[in-house]
Amino acid sequence: MRHTISVIVENKPGVLHRVSGLFSRRGFNIESLAVGTTDKPNVSRMTIVVEGDEQTLEQIIKQLYKQIDVLRVFDLPHAESFERELALIKVHANEKTRPEITQIAEICSARIVDVADDSLMIEISAEKEKVENIQKLLDKFGIQELVRTGKIALQRGSNS
Repeated sequence: MRHTISVIVENKPGVLHRVSGLFSRRGFNIESLAVGTTDKPNVSRMTIVVEGDEQTLEQIIKQLYKQIDVLRVFDLPHAESFERELALIKVHANEKTRPEITQIAEICSARIVDVADDSLMIEISAEKEKVENIQKLLDKFGIQELVRTGKIALQRGSNS
C-alpha cells in the first residue's frame, strides 16, 4: 500500500539528509519526496511517498518523531488530502504537429509555457495519473526532455 506522509521540520541545513538517511538505514524506499518552505520561513514541509503496510507506516512515523528537527508528522490518506504533481514536458513540434499537441494540452488542462521553432514546452499540475496520461499522449511526437516533481499534498479541511 502506498502512503503519503507529511513531515513538518525546522528549516535548517542537514535536516533533509538526516530524514532521508533514516529511510535508507531502515531499508524503506522513498518513491517520491518534495520539500519546500511553508508560510513560516523557519519551517519546511516534506511530502514523502512510501510503499508499505500499516505497521511499516507506524514504524516510519515513530522513527521520524525521534529526529531532533522534526516538529510534526502525519499520514495523509488519499481520500482526506488534496494531491498534485507538476511536470514540464518539452516535446518535438513542427507546423504540422503543433495544433494536435496544443489540443492535447488543452484537453488535459495543461499550459504551453514555451514555444520554439522545433518544440513546445508544456506544464501540467495534476494527479499522478493525469501527468502520466499526458506523457503517454505526447510520446508519439518525441519527448525531448521531461521533469516531474514529487507529489505534494495537504490535508483537506481545517485539520492541517
